Amino acid sequence: MIMDWWHLLVSFFLANVFGYGGGPSSIPLMFQEIVTNHSWMNSSEFSNMLALGNALPGPIATKIAAYVGYQIGGWIGVLIAVAATVVPSIIALIILLNILQKYKQSPVIKGMTLLVQPVIAIMMVLVTWSSLVESTKVIGYLQFFGIAAVAFYLIQMRKIHPAFVILAGFVYGGIFLST
Repeated sequence: MIMDWWHLLVSFFLANVFGYGGGPSSIPLMFQEIVTNHSWMNSSEFSNMLALGNALPGPIATKIAAYVGYQIGGWIGVLIAVAATVVPSIIALIILLNILQKYKQSPVIKGMTLLVQPVIAIMMVLVTWSSLVESTKVIGYLQFFGIAAVAFYLIQMRKIHPAFVILAGFVYGGIFLST
């Protein structure tokens, strides 16, 4: 059990320290730790957890940490995973904001913050691609792209909050896709 707690601590610490930009940018790193490195979940389970986590209020990284921490190490696992997720961010935020404030006009600082964005975008594309592959295996291309088109329409055109669209997806899956 102690090794499980250690792996939770290291995995969530690394995912969140290197996840520049917060929850969305740390999701691919969490995926790497949770699915690829430790096999605590498979890709489908991770996608389901991510969808449900996005439907709930609050930061996604802490919700993922709490869920996985509980699954792996019970309530102590929750404390370890959530602490490994938020404490480094708190410390880094205080230090980095002071540095950025002091050197905010520096072209180096401006360049660093702008040039990391494509890396984050590619990481999100990779997680999206993994979810697409897994989903199309299970529900097929037609249903996948139909659901994606409806979700896009509701979120972008009708301006419905994504949490409601995710909840509608859960209802749809529970009714029409249950096996």
